[in-house]
Amino acid sequence: MLADHSADAIWAHDLTKVYGKLTAVDHVEMEVPSGGVFGLLGPNGAGKTTIIKLLTGLTDLSAGEAQVAGYDVRRQPMQVKQRIGWVAAEVILDDDFSAIENLWLQAKLQRLTDWRPRAEQLLRYFDLTAREKDKVSTFSTGMRKKLEIALALLHQPSVIFMDEPTIGLDPGTRRMLWELITGVNKEFGITVLLTSHYIEEADALCNQIAIIDHGKFVATGAPSELKSKVRGDFIELDTTEQVTEAMLRAIPGISEVRTQGKTWVLRTSSAEEVLPRLLTHVDPRDVRRINVERPSLETVFLDLTGRKIDEDSGDVHDYRKFYATVRRARQ
Repeated sequence: MLADHSADAIWAHDLTKVYGKLTAVDHVEMEVPSGGVFGLLGPNGAGKTTIIKLLTGLTDLSAGEAQVAGYDVRRQPMQVKQRIGWVAAEVILDDDFSAIENLWLQAKLQRLTDWRPRAEQLLRYFDLTAREKDKVSTFSTGMRKKLEIALALLHQPSVIFMDEPTIGLDPGTRRMLWELITGVNKEFGITVLLTSHYIEEADALCNQIAIIDHGKFVATGAPSELKSKVRGDFIELDTTEQVTEAMLRAIPGISEVRTQGKTWVLRTSSAEEVLPRLLTHVDPRDVRRINVERPSLETVFLDLTGRKIDEDSGDVHDYRKFYATVRRARQ
């Protein structure tokens, strides 16, 4: 019998998923309080989507245990599915259906009977009432995202999973979606688990963040708490082959020198103090690019893993296939 973790929207102990010789999720511990926005931040291929699959019952746990919305993922999968919503990376709707017809289809898939009042409430909230009878093919990307979130909220879930919801969007639409996510969390009191590899997004939206790398949580906490752990600045430096590691290590104030591809990454207590010395010790003609990274979630990831969060591209997920699987699982 699992312990009572009813105060947590999501709880997991020793969460593990192994595919052959690959450990995609490696003994993860999670406690996500109800009512907040929790972020899984890491590069593509780090295990973020696999964690969602485990928590939503779309794939079996190799080891460990988990509860979502107070129900055991292994023993009570249907109760879990009834209490969760899902928003994929890509907007996936039936373009030949109107907004209200897409909501009707969602209601059918979830066997909802008295769905119309809730649908109308959501259309009003997302400012789509005037377009409810228009085909989705005529909608802008922002409107389509609004409708997909409405579909995910139709059955009044207590937890909603958003897997890279803003990937591929232009900056304006992305920020609009940030406002929607914050609004949904506050207006409907829904716990949001958000995955992202966008540093700014996680910092702006999340109350708590878990930084994930190679299937492991390497740090967990509030964004401000995580950033406070980084002491000093990082300097990124692209140079000619004339610049060597020994030359950089000899510069006063540089405590660590790393390489990331063709870029030098220098740790220093103060970039302002070190940069003049650097340009004295290194011929400016041998410097192609200089970038200073101040304490941020990016530098937290860099500090913990030795590389930037966008270094690994990872595999491209087939979100349409994944979403189809989710919809079938709801039936």
